[in-house]
Order: sequence, then C-alpha cells, then structure tokens
Amino acid sequence: MAEVSVEINGRKFRMACEDGQETHLSGLAARFNGYIDEYKGAFGEIGDTRLTVMAGIAVVDELNEAEKKLAALKAELDAVTKAGNDVAAEAEGMEAKFAAKLGDVARRIESIATAIDAAGQDTQTQ
Repeated sequence: MAEVSVEINGRKFRMACEDGQETHLSGLAARFNGYIDEYKGAFGEIGDTRLTVMAGIAVVDELNEAEKKLAALKAELDAVTKAGNDVAAEAEGMEAKFAAKLGDVARRIESIATAIDAAGQDTQTQ
C-alpha cells in the first residue's frame, strides 16, 4: 500500500491508497479542499467541522445529480437500443419478404422462358 500526504483546510493528513493511485488520491483531496476554500471564502471562519460537512454535502449533491443524469442517459440509451433493434427486426422482415418476392419473380421468369422454349420447339417441328 502506498501513502500520500494530502492537505485539507490547512491540515496535513496521511492517507493510504493502492499502489499507482497516489496522484488520483491527491487530486481528489485537492478538489475536496477546493470546496472547503470556496465555503471558507463565502462564509468566513465558521469552524472546521461545519466547513467539512458543507463541502461533503456539496460533493454528495453533485454525485446525486450525476447519478440522476446517468440514469436518464441509461434510459435514453435503452430506448435508442430498443428502437434500433426494432428497426433491425423490421429490416430483416422486409429482407425476407423481398427475397420471397424475388424468388417468385425468378420462378415466373423461368416458367415464361420454359414456355418460350417449348413454343419455339413446337414451331420448329411443324
């Protein structure tokens, strides 16, 4: 396990993380500290605990909004996927009908060709 030193609201904290995740953890801490700095600037010194709670709630609020957007996008993706599957099924059905019609036309042309050949042979034998 790796260890990272992060600074939140002017205080240093040693945090453990998986190897290779040090930069990610530092970035998350810096982002969270940004919320605290923002609230400190807006409300002044209202206490470390209140600042931390307000920043935590802001982060959870953003997470909640992101989850809502993700759910909406998933629903939209599901609808588009279903519509695409419906179109593909309809296209397959049309292709099958077209193939059947083409087969019918080919048989008719073949029977006409056979009739023409037979008529030509009849006129040659007379």
